[in-house]
Amino acid sequence: MTLRFFCSLLYDGVMEVLMTLPIMFHSRRQFLGAGISVAFLPVAASAMKSKRPVRISLLGQSLIKTDIRAIGWQHGATFRKLLRGQDAVFTDLETVISGPLAGTSTRPANSEVLHVGDPSVIDCLTSLGVNLFATSNNHAWDLNTGGIMSTIQALDERGLSFAGTGRNLAAASRPAFLKGSGSVALVAAASGAIRDGAAATITRPGVNELARGPDGALTPSDVERYLAAIRLAASTGAGVIAYLHNHHWEKQKSDTPMWQRALAKAAIDAGACTFVAHGVPELQGIEYYKDAPLFHGLSSFIFQSEKADDAYGPEAWQSLVADLQIENGRVTQAKLWPVQLDYSGLIYNGRRVRGSPALAEGNGAEIILGRVKMLSERLGDTVSLKSMARPRQNGAVLSMAGK
Repeated sequence: MTLRFFCSLLYDGVMEVLMTLPIMFHSRRQFLGAGISVAFLPVAASAMKSKRPVRISLLGQSLIKTDIRAIGWQHGATFRKLLRGQDAVFTDLETVISGPLAGTSTRPANSEVLHVGDPSVIDCLTSLGVNLFATSNNHAWDLNTGGIMSTIQALDERGLSFAGTGRNLAAASRPAFLKGSGSVALVAAASGAIRDGAAATITRPGVNELARGPDGALTPSDVERYLAAIRLAASTGAGVIAYLHNHHWEKQKSDTPMWQRALAKAAIDAGACTFVAHGVPELQGIEYYKDAPLFHGLSSFIFQSEKADDAYGPEAWQSLVADLQIENGRVTQAKLWPVQLDYSGLIYNGRRVRGSPALAEGNGAEIILGRVKMLSERLGDTVSLKSMARPRQNGAVLSMAGK
């Protein structure tokens, strides 16, 4: 039995036991948060040492309801080449998968924000190299609790690793380890726009929610559960991706809230090697903290929005792919590839499908990277962007300022 598998089993067992014990604090949640991080986290006798650097690609969120391979999208080969050879390729699946387990819609049938796709959309993403998914978002419950289980079933049938939802709170909050390797782990949660009935409980499937209390701050026990899962994953020697799907947006969507910045740094302190967020359909800035890059908003990799043309500005159609090299649990190199999404779209089966990605080139690439630099500077002087040498001169090397 591998250490990562043992830790995953132990985490589930401890979580379920804790949540069925008598209430000793103000709530079971507080008991859960207070207990697991102190007494029950296994510590590896020796962290696993990578024989070679681990390579991870972080994509924007994937709001995909139609398999873009079927609509005449012509950039698949480019992304397959870019992502080939990566140990982990990560995205957020911002779509609930229909299937026999799915329930009735929790939104009006003709809603422009009902995000449902059949299992082929997962196959589309895996054909590009995606093998690690976050499922914690505000659309996971669009087909009720059954939709959460239907999505989980589709991912399980394909042998894919995912985190952020589960059959109960213990399963939804546990770390996911990349199948076939202990080198990469994911801890995923969501905050904001999680409707009543969507959050996982000790008995109900759902989303790993970081809820807000009456004072507007994240509930401490939820935060501690999130950080405890990161500590657990890091104790195995894996490079840990800490993920948040955030819908508590600032007035200006490209601004990163202070509480998210604090949570990202706490995740690094807990043992994550990087932090990445989605939710806002725009890019946000990047910070470095203790040599770890914090990607506060990678926007969308695929954005099949059906909202009116004027619902979003041009920034919603810009994105990044972040390539990370990890050695012994630390990011040693980061590269950025600017991505431009198709605003106009194509007609397929009588519907317009837009938001398909292409690597940005020329002036378009410069605009996206320039915007990222500007947004990062707002967060302080921690990030430096340098143009990449040929032949891929449309990307940038990301490093700590001064390095």
